[in-house]
Amino acid sequence: MAEKSFKYVIVGGGVSAGYAAREFAKQGVKPGELAIISKEGVAPYERPALSKAYLFPEGAARLPGFHTCVGSGGERLLPEWYTEKGINLILNTEIVKADLASKTLTSAAGETFTYKVLIIATGSTTLKLTDFGVEGASAKNILYLREIDDADKLVEAIKAKKNGKAVVVGGGYIGLELSAVLKINNFDVKMVYPEPWCMPRLFTADIAAFYESYYEKKGVSIIKGTVAVGFTSNDSGEVKEVKLKDGRVLEADIVVVGVGGRPLISLFKGQVEEEKGGIKTDGFFKTSVPDVYAVGDVATFPMKLYGDIRRVEHVDHSRKSAEQAVKAIFASEQGKEIADYDYLPYFYSRSFDLSWQFYGDNVGDSVIFGDHDPSSAKPKFGSYWINNGKVVGVFLEGGAPEENQAIAKVAKLQPPASSLDVLAKEGLDFASKI
Repeated sequence: MAEKSFKYVIVGGGVSAGYAAREFAKQGVKPGELAIISKEGVAPYERPALSKAYLFPEGAARLPGFHTCVGSGGERLLPEWYTEKGINLILNTEIVKADLASKTLTSAAGETFTYKVLIIATGSTTLKLTDFGVEGASAKNILYLREIDDADKLVEAIKAKKNGKAVVVGGGYIGLELSAVLKINNFDVKMVYPEPWCMPRLFTADIAAFYESYYEKKGVSIIKGTVAVGFTSNDSGEVKEVKLKDGRVLEADIVVVGVGGRPLISLFKGQVEEEKGGIKTDGFFKTSVPDVYAVGDVATFPMKLYGDIRRVEHVDHSRKSAEQAVKAIFASEQGKEIADYDYLPYFYSRSFDLSWQFYGDNVGDSVIFGDHDPSSAKPKFGSYWINNGKVVGVFLEGGAPEENQAIAKVAKLQPPASSLDVLAKEGLDFASKI
């Protein structure tokens, strides 16, 4: 099989790949120089759509509607765009071996690709209950969500089990978003997670109490403090029941699991320096190997704002880190300098009629403000985090665009705050004055 050579190769075809491709085009990449190698069968798309509008019973999102880079308000890069720019989209191609010393990649089909500069954008994979040996976890209709193929399986299951019973395992992003969308599809929904409250890595107990109560009012039943330890199937091999550690047994036509992910870095083990579960990079996303960059979920990078190093799993960072790496590649070639990556952590979610945004760091003491009554017609509330006398993080539910911009500014500037009581009283007024 003939070897294919490119100046630049991106391994992975997710969000980072799409935003990197756009930046390559902006920087003047020449036709034939860049290849994106993806195991998926479609051009890069905005992954967050899969847990939201893709699953709606009416007016569902479908490709080509959410190809990158529409998620940030940019141009939608259709497959034809890559052709026009002379960018090689090599789809349905899984790389199974990477030799960074010889700058060679090998696919499952035995094809070889060589490069001068490599961007690792392999993202994450979902943790599966079968990985932990959970009894009966290989039953049909126990589903996960990461790629468009997963979303298609879930759409088929929703149609096949119309108005049925769904159990969602996990109380994080995926758990909350999928519980909402399954309820919108008229399923009887139960959400199960071991923690004392939902989204524990971000939410305080006060914030979580609002969402849990709101979900309960919408008809989602929440079961906390226990885990799924086994599943039973019917004669067709489809899941029938979920066995919980506390002894309860839940009926289920569909089970959706969202218990976290892990970065896909095994191809590069022993070849690049690692830290905190990811590939260690600098402020330009260069790895320890010359001409190799890592972006998105797989990169552990210096968080300039806080003077530490972190790995961030979120679409916003996937977009921005990809753009930074490409700018750095071209600056290096041209003997120019660019600024280090200066990232403000940003997370958001939408479910039912709710929409929240968070900026900064959720460390130190926190205080809640505003209307966080789940029975309010239009609840609007937030939370500030104070660390060492400064406001370091802000959360806001139901914010208008200018209010979300104001809380981002607060998190970036980290203004001093005299007390939690003052912040609770001032609420959004504090942010609007900064």
